[in-house]
Amino acid sequence: MALKATVFKAELQVADMDRGHYADYALTLARHPSETDARMMVRLLAFARHADERLAFSKGLCAEDEPELWRCSLGGEIEQWIDFGQPDEKRIRRACGRAGEVWIYTYQPRAADIWYAQIEPRLARHDKLGVVSLDGDAVDGLAALAQRNMHLQCSIEDGQIGIGDDRGWVQIEPLIRRLPATLR
Repeated sequence: MALKATVFKAELQVADMDRGHYADYALTLARHPSETDARMMVRLLAFARHADERLAFSKGLCAEDEPELWRCSLGGEIEQWIDFGQPDEKRIRRACGRAGEVWIYTYQPRAADIWYAQIEPRLARHDKLGVVSLDGDAVDGLAALAQRNMHLQCSIEDGQIGIGDDRGWVQIEPLIRRLPATLR
């Protein structure tokens, strides 16, 4: 019998001073049985960093031809494709061909350093691509915030991200390894 995803609910208040975006979101996250709390919370953090009324979680790990987080235009074009971990070059190339902007969030520092060193020379032609790495301690702090029902606040200012609830606060300084050409 196949294991089912665990459903998490998050009330997320975003105050993004860098973009001038302030909004509340009621989110439902399905954590795949093979997914850790840390990875799920990285997805939530990426949602907060790119928050928009059309940004949505997709089918996740089960859909190879979709990102895990995406924003589509009203006409159905993929405006933003957001993936996690260390995708292969073929997936990155496909994403850059289908979306206006592509972001990859890495969250395992040693593995991410090795992956990026190997793939960086081949990424030069992908102008739509942004790569963000998160510190291991910050990711552990995010995982500690995971609950089935969460009420989180997130503030973003000068590239710094703070996220937390009444139990604690995690301050994150993402390492921007690469920006899409439109943001350079």
